[in-house]
Amino acid sequence: MGSTVLILLHIVKTIKKNLRKSLKKENSCMMMKETTLPYEREINMATQYLNKYTSLITAIHDIVGDSVHIVNKRPVSGGDINNAYALELSDGGCIFMKTNTVKNDPFFTAEMSGLKAIANTHAIGVPEVLGYGTDGNSYSFLLLSFIRSERKIDKYWETFGTELAAMHAVSYDHFGFDEDNFIGATRQINDRRDTFLEFFRDCRLEPQFRMADRYLSDADRKKRDRLLDHMDDYYIEPDHPSLVHGDLWSGNHMTGNDGKAWIIDPAVDIGHPEVDLAMTELFGRCPESFYMSYNEASSLQPGYADRKDFYNLYQLLNHLNLFGSGYLSSVRQILARV
Repeated sequence: MGSTVLILLHIVKTIKKNLRKSLKKENSCMMMKETTLPYEREINMATQYLNKYTSLITAIHDIVGDSVHIVNKRPVSGGDINNAYALELSDGGCIFMKTNTVKNDPFFTAEMSGLKAIANTHAIGVPEVLGYGTDGNSYSFLLLSFIRSERKIDKYWETFGTELAAMHAVSYDHFGFDEDNFIGATRQINDRRDTFLEFFRDCRLEPQFRMADRYLSDADRKKRDRLLDHMDDYYIEPDHPSLVHGDLWSGNHMTGNDGKAWIIDPAVDIGHPEVDLAMTELFGRCPESFYMSYNEASSLQPGYADRKDFYNLYQLLNHLNLFGSGYLSSVRQILARV
């Protein structure tokens, strides 16, 4: 088995090397006109999932060629968990890099799996995963295609709604996900369940309520218990299990290279589409045309307006646990409806 794996890895490495040579030859006469380099296109980098790099330089050379090097590492704002940089390269290209401590590299394997799952729906734009690993004992890293936000297309929000609905239209046979991941800095349990109500109770609400217990009064705990014991009074099963982004606030969608909305920083699971819609309304709201377009493409189940706050209870509990008592009143407002 070990020799077979080594042979496969050698074949993959040879194919990638030949591909790089072919791309260089093909583009040598057009590079002056080319504005998007080959590795910045939406190309299939599935072979990258075979390797966890142990050096950033090795990863860069493997992705773009041995002759290309980093000329500038420019900090990029956004996010409070990872450091982010634009790696400007000697061939004029750019790669987006996130870094964290070596021990926190599970953040990146989880994000990589989420982006891959969304990409596999072929419904909506996401950054391409180019590579991941650790640079010795210094830091862990995730390399993504750099999103050069173009001018928004006409009917930008309508298209966003339609494409999100298309992602949600892909059907699965269970709830959960293949691995745990993270919502912010909090680990998300993604154990498999047969129903959405079981999944949302066992893997979303109960863990957050346990962590938040120090903030809760006796009256809050009675409301909590009532909610968890009578989930079907506040939530509904979806038409089918759907892949959801899981953290779709306004900071996690942006204009992509094609002028359409792309989604980033996923916290995916296979769950209920209404979770994503509710999150778009928690911290601000998309324009009405987004919701109208979504509903035309995938009709909402009756009663969504009454349920959306109960989906967002999970997000508010997480904020309470991460950032403190400033979110307690929002949690209590929802529990008051129980």
